Amino acid sequence: MTTVTKVKFAAGDVTLTGNLFLPGGAGPVPGIVVAGTWTSVKEQMADRYAERLADRGFAALSFDFTGYGESEGEPRDCEVPELKVRDINHAVGFLADHPAVDADRLGALGVCAAAMYMSGNAAGDPRVRSLALIAPWLHDPEICREVYGGEEGVEGRLAEASRARARYESTGEVEYVPVVSGSDPRAAMPFDIDFYLNPERGGLPRWPNRFAVMAWPDWLGYDSLSLAPRLSQPVLLVHSEDAAIPDGARRFHAALAGPKEFIWTGGDQFAFYDQEPQVTTAADAAAAHFARTLRPA
Repeated sequence: MTTVTKVKFAAGDVTLTGNLFLPGGAGPVPGIVVAGTWTSVKEQMADRYAERLADRGFAALSFDFTGYGESEGEPRDCEVPELKVRDINHAVGFLADHPAVDADRLGALGVCAAAMYMSGNAAGDPRVRSLALIAPWLHDPEICREVYGGEEGVEGRLAEASRARARYESTGEVEYVPVVSGSDPRAAMPFDIDFYLNPERGGLPRWPNRFAVMAWPDWLGYDSLSLAPRLSQPVLLVHSEDAAIPDGARRFHAALAGPKEFIWTGGDQFAFYDQEPQVTTAADAAAAHFARTLRPA
């Protein structure tokens, strides 16, 4: 029977909080680090996938990144890709040191934007032997221009970020806009998205629905597609033509250096966060992938 324990571990000078899901039976077992979408807290989708993996025989760690949810760190709710990559590296170290985990059989699962961050860590972390990317958001500057209104849209966000950064450095005040809003055109996602706004789905009290405006340069400038040729680990992608930027996933898959598998299924982006059959399809595919690629040496 799967058990879950609240855990804490160091990431530089802050302490991160996570949930460690362990399967029943004797160990040690393979360990998987799990993370979700940009701005998310672990309860929104990472916990769900971590529990599914534990039900299938893996130790799985979900956690809140620096400045998010139950984890320490300032400023709060500020999307910094390189910092999230660093946090993942520390999470891998925590799993590697855990007595229930086989440190020679570690993998990583990223949902949406965490596909970028898991890839960013795995490109330089040989401890991670396998990757599963679910509904992966994988962008580079070209894709960001396509998504965010061309050169003008990107430059506008960068200008707002510069003003917000100057304000933060002079006053310590962080300027926020909503992550999701159909009424605020400055929102990071200016749409009414049921997953994030519905309290029965992802609209949870621990998720404050705010995006630090000064974070735009780090987000828009992150080139995840350049990571693909650096990944020699086996990589699974599970995606849909109706989900976010499938062309980014295709380009990433084509550039991968190691063994790779692409599963195309149905559903929009948000269905992969909490809806059936998408979650079970993705979790089953990830578990099968990890079972094949994380066998004992």
